[in-house]
Amino acid sequence: MSNIHITEASASPKVKPQPSSAKTSVPFTYFPSDDGTDENLLIILHGLGDTHVPFAHMGKQLKLPQTAVLALRAPQQIPFMDAESYQWYPSFDPLGELINDPDPTTGLDVLARLVEHLTGDCAWAPHQLHFFGFAQGGSLAAEFGLRWWREHPGAAGRLGSIVTVSAPLLSYPTLSQPSPTPVLVLHTPAAKGSPFTKEAVVAYKKGYGVMKEQITGRAGMPASREEWEPIMRFWSEHLGRRQGDGLYEVMTGASR
Repeated sequence: MSNIHITEASASPKVKPQPSSAKTSVPFTYFPSDDGTDENLLIILHGLGDTHVPFAHMGKQLKLPQTAVLALRAPQQIPFMDAESYQWYPSFDPLGELINDPDPTTGLDVLARLVEHLTGDCAWAPHQLHFFGFAQGGSLAAEFGLRWWREHPGAAGRLGSIVTVSAPLLSYPTLSQPSPTPVLVLHTPAAKGSPFTKEAVVAYKKGYGVMKEQITGRAGMPASREEWEPIMRFWSEHLGRRQGDGLYEVMTGASR
């Protein structure tokens, strides 16, 4: 059975103001909802060495109902790499080797400033913000969900949802109560070179009270309808929908 939560949406305008580049610290691409109703915002974070442009077009092509799309570019250019290669936080040591225990503070601060702008100036509520992150971007999204919960331990601490692809947490959560933000974690088995171990899955379950795990047979971004299916099903359960006359419903815990 579907568990549908309906609330008044009169305080949330049907069309949200577009984000301002002057109030965000990184470049971005924004698309309002195709159907003219901005009730969800899909925030997309790319992986290490990439940029936001292809991910923005991907998000628009998904055509999620009543969903605007915001794709961010990471703040730091990777040293000695192509000009279009960016990282969310320092990832390499002076010898060019990957850092085993990176500090994500740089990227987390970017997201904190963004969410402050979105909720303060653009009329988005935290539960309307849905994060999708690939690899390093997914790890950052998951870490941000935990930081947001620590700083907002009440109802405002629940974000809309988080989807991570090939992205373990960077830390082991130490929370008295797990975050209520629903999370979908997609990864390939560790035997196929994935950074996911049993400990990585345990960390997610420690940090998030509503966590779904989807094991995939191929590393990388979803590329087929079959690979996108569990993500689309997850969103169908957690995206909000404005029903008209100021009513707003959030699908939570739906099953098929």
